[in-house]
Amino acid sequence: MSAPLYLFTGPEIGGQNDAIANLRAALKKSAGALDEYSLYAGDARIADALSLLENESLFAAARFMVIRNAELIKKKEDIDLIAEWVKAAASQKSGCLSTLVLASSENGIDKKLENCVPKENRKIFWELFDNQKEAWVRDFFRKGGFTVEAEAVDTILELIENNTEALRTECSRFFLCFEKGHGVTAADAETILAHNREESAFTLFDVLAAPSRPASARLEAASGILRQIRGAKDSGAVKLIAGLTWCFRRLQDWHTLLAAKGSPSDLDLKIAGFSSKKAQSQYRNAARVWNPAETLDALSRLAGIDADIRAGLAGVEDVLLDMLLFSLAFKRSPEVYNP
Repeated sequence: MSAPLYLFTGPEIGGQNDAIANLRAALKKSAGALDEYSLYAGDARIADALSLLENESLFAAARFMVIRNAELIKKKEDIDLIAEWVKAAASQKSGCLSTLVLASSENGIDKKLENCVPKENRKIFWELFDNQKEAWVRDFFRKGGFTVEAEAVDTILELIENNTEALRTECSRFFLCFEKGHGVTAADAETILAHNREESAFTLFDVLAAPSRPASARLEAASGILRQIRGAKDSGAVKLIAGLTWCFRRLQDWHTLLAAKGSPSDLDLKIAGFSSKKAQSQYRNAARVWNPAETLDALSRLAGIDADIRAGLAGVEDVLLDMLLFSLAFKRSPEVYNP
């Protein structure tokens, strides 16, 4: 019997979430009520997570857990605990009523951890090609009772992150603004998405990765976005740093790909998670701002500030974040800057 451990990786978050929802629905159908848990590897102890899976509940017959950012699980003791849980779960003759899903937006995780997952339970969700995204957007609006112009589709794909989870969330906003049967135009898309865009770590990365602008202008734009993010309800510094870290890891992947392939083919780009023209343009620009060594340095700075905040310096988050933006824009620490 296959152990109830699954591994979903890759940049197509929407596809991952659909697969997770299907697993959850299947377990609920077979077992009835579920205890559900959603954790992040950087915030939860693996031992505590597995204890939740092993503890029986008075009110639910089964337990369903998703651990995201699974690429962060690297400690031998954590991997050993998961391996032991898999072995115990697979040996239960009556079938284990706990399901654990490891999810990551990276293309892979620690190989020893990956080997704990049955091969039939592993899946990489690659980013869709541009023509597949165009079809997805048209189909989404059609199912909602709308039509959408070709230029509107291009505008939507230009303004929204390159995964179907973000597309689903943002395109749903049109349904609240227009009556069914409306034909969505490029002007509509510009109004709904560009003028009402919520700032995030990803838009922050975009303005920092603008090679045509001087460092001072990039810093000024980034600082404005940071103020908007910090003024929002969900404004935790740890989440913001995690988003920026993801972007710089993707930039590291871009540098690695170019170093290995020189002029990568469409297949090379797809395998590395850069199939869309928008992603290619974004990271091509970012690579002009930060070379491989500077990218590694940026990741080190992000890790350092993340550690500082988690160690109890949360009271000076804004100062730390301002210093971080300066160091990313000018590629050096504030104390050595002489205007």
